[in-house]
Amino acid sequence: MPTVSLSTAKPATAAADVLVLGIRTADDHEGLSALLALVGFTGEKNQVATLPSNGIVKADRVLAIALPEAPTAEDLRRAAGRAVRALKGVKSAAFALHPASVEEVAAIAEGIGLGAYTYTTYKSKNAKSKKDKPVELSKVAILSAFARQKAATKAVEDAAVVAEAVNAARDWVNTPPGDLRPPAFAQAIGGQAEAAGVKVSIWDEKRLAKENCGGILGVGQGSGAPPRLVKLTYSPAKPVTHLALVGKGITFDSGGLSIKPGASMQTMKCDMAGAAAIVAATIAIARLGLPVAVTAFACLAENMPSGTATRPGDVLSMRSGATVEVHNTDAEGRLVLADGLSLAGDAEPDHLIDVATLTGAAVVALGNYTSGVLGNDDAFAGQVLDAAKAAGESMWHLPITEEMKGLVNSSSIADLRQHNPKPAGGTLFAAAFLREFVPDGVPWAHLDIAGPAFNEGGASDYTPVGGTGASVRTLVKVAESLAG
Repeated sequence: MPTVSLSTAKPATAAADVLVLGIRTADDHEGLSALLALVGFTGEKNQVATLPSNGIVKADRVLAIALPEAPTAEDLRRAAGRAVRALKGVKSAAFALHPASVEEVAAIAEGIGLGAYTYTTYKSKNAKSKKDKPVELSKVAILSAFARQKAATKAVEDAAVVAEAVNAARDWVNTPPGDLRPPAFAQAIGGQAEAAGVKVSIWDEKRLAKENCGGILGVGQGSGAPPRLVKLTYSPAKPVTHLALVGKGITFDSGGLSIKPGASMQTMKCDMAGAAAIVAATIAIARLGLPVAVTAFACLAENMPSGTATRPGDVLSMRSGATVEVHNTDAEGRLVLADGLSLAGDAEPDHLIDVATLTGAAVVALGNYTSGVLGNDDAFAGQVLDAAKAAGESMWHLPITEEMKGLVNSSSIADLRQHNPKPAGGTLFAAAFLREFVPDGVPWAHLDIAGPAFNEGGASDYTPVGGTGASVRTLVKVAESLAG
């Protein structure tokens, strides 16, 4: 990720290999109108064009990027990400996107950090020498009238923390599932969290059994890599509130004995994106020093078929004491979350959020780019949606309808039924099931990120191919709003 600084320099005199010039009106052309016309730049939405500066500005090249006439912070965040992805073979760039506020400066900085992300851990090292290695963008200056303000400097520093958190979640989601099984993922979480001053406790299968976490154990019992629960605790000196986070961490989801078709397994390394998100957000909240206590639970298991796997028809005894009849072992996420929610209740939080790639039904309802928000408190759901909008993440409020409670309670042999007996409403049923494990009186929101967590299409703006880090920025914004 490039180092981002602020500068009061004018676009024409900024010292950089490339000037990234946001163009909203004819006044933004910096004398380059003729050259822009020559390369066919018309200013239509999302258009990007590279041209030589011909000495008109100090930078050797100009990257022109179209902006709306009155861009929002999210427009600038996306434009910055789009520009970074277009910058190849340069070490430095100056961004002249005309931010009108400190908030917009932060959005540009965040877009740069997110757009610069690449995942190359498993690329072979073919470069024979340093001379053969590609040039990478290492230094960016954001040109702004706010450059000398402490608030702007702090905003850029905070944006880097958030972008680094999102990128850490992306790295975990992109890691091949054979290399990030529950014990390995737990250790990776512990290392990053402790480095940020967050207290870490890792429960192995023996501790999970002692704590009666039958949901996590039931999902993980078919795998040769035993399940884990990672508890993170961030305790600032004077917290104004206490937020609990719970994340689904299925490091690979084969579907268990209710096995998925082969093609459907290809991206199932992403089924731990909820756990990655809540961990990354907790670390970011700690690094930002927000006065919000956070207790987070990453519920980690690998859902595999074997002679020891949970069977359809089995009954699991959960951490809460409730019994659950299993109908479909491919609906495993709600089982690990149920134990996590019960543990979160024991921590007595003021607010509770869980995050999960939970249901394909959410993708059917909302598509690949929008998360569903469900819960037990409309006011808190509204706060989450406001945070999502400020963060630039698309989310939509869905209901938990009354008939779903009857379906959840329809098992003939156990307290609860794990899977929806009806062909429709799968997202609502799953949330109704989870609600059974939420402590009374605690505002709770459930984020179903099944669509946005993994991008199988091409990269766009600041969204890469593969893991996206969905919901990390929203969770940080929620903490900021709770902090007041």
